[in-house]
Amino acid sequence: MPALEDAPENTSGDTLGDSAEDQVVRHADIGGRSVAWSSVGSGPLLVIGGWWSSHLELDWADPAFRAFVRRLARTTRVVRYDRPGAGLSDRGPAPADRDEEVAVLAGVVGEAARPGERVHLFGASSGCPVATTYAAREPDRVDRLILYGGYVRGVDIAAPAARESMLALVGQHWGLGSRVLSEVFMPSANARDRQAFAAFQRRSASREGAVAALRAVYALDASDAVAAVSAPTLVLHRRHDGAIPFALGRDLAERIRRATFVELVGDEHFPWRGDSGAVVDAVETFLAGRAPAAQPPRRTALDPTLSAREREVLRLVAAGRTDAEIAAELVISAHTVHRHVANIRSRLGVTSRAAAAAWAVDHDLL
Repeated sequence: MPALEDAPENTSGDTLGDSAEDQVVRHADIGGRSVAWSSVGSGPLLVIGGWWSSHLELDWADPAFRAFVRRLARTTRVVRYDRPGAGLSDRGPAPADRDEEVAVLAGVVGEAARPGERVHLFGASSGCPVATTYAAREPDRVDRLILYGGYVRGVDIAAPAARESMLALVGQHWGLGSRVLSEVFMPSANARDRQAFAAFQRRSASREGAVAALRAVYALDASDAVAAVSAPTLVLHRRHDGAIPFALGRDLAERIRRATFVELVGDEHFPWRGDSGAVVDAVETFLAGRAPAAQPPRRTALDPTLSAREREVLRLVAAGRTDAEIAAELVISAHTVHRHVANIRSRLGVTSRAAAAAWAVDHDLL
């Protein structure tokens, strides 16, 4: 996660380095707003966007994030940007709707691309509806489209009550809200990494900006654009993504005519965490004009000794059952189920329920 203690603020707009491995940060006037964008590497242009919370400098201070981008930059020129309202961009209101988000993306492409250059788009998370819409509207500008951990309609991410609850939490207590979001985005992270990401979110956006950005995530809808995408498209989604349900990624792929869907293992939402190499390999293969292969389940060397009851509980956890539902099915108390789940996580060496479920799937426990 971002090494916050080592990440100085840069408000000058000057470049942050001059070697091929350093990112160069620039500012562009897009729609009357100053939008910060960065460039790393050389070759065909790959524009990445979409994180609801981003900060070009603080992201770059994270070794895992930096390694992920540098791997992509071995064969492409990677361009990233901070949405208005976040990071090094203007801290005024965030884009109000999808059209404003698309206008920002179009402005960044216009600044970074050479005249007439076709670009690759990498839409990530909430950037998927935005990148999809841009690709549908500008087919002559987009060569290939990559969509990771995304969806078509934001309202499908969670039930209405859950969405309103999260918005209220972030709006009323941004400190607590950032910690809860860290658990959603990083279910397998340790406490230190979660705390670092919570702090990162608070430095990336104000409370008001975070609420506006999160509300925009839920409001984005590319239903009218998916069928019009003509560029070859790669859709990647981790099976146990804790932030965007796997089914939404598969639905996204099914609605795009020329889409290839690749299921990845794991529960981390951010592509630079977990098996980031699988993400980069799939992207590089796709950009080279070849079809990426599905990622096989990767069994760990760990072979914990679970009791028959623990395996039974884990099987039901992996099937999506709650503690109460498991208790009813096995005719035991919910407290006993909770204790079994805690023991299972300890034996497996994982920090979340989702990670335990992923282990069960990888080991054919279902």
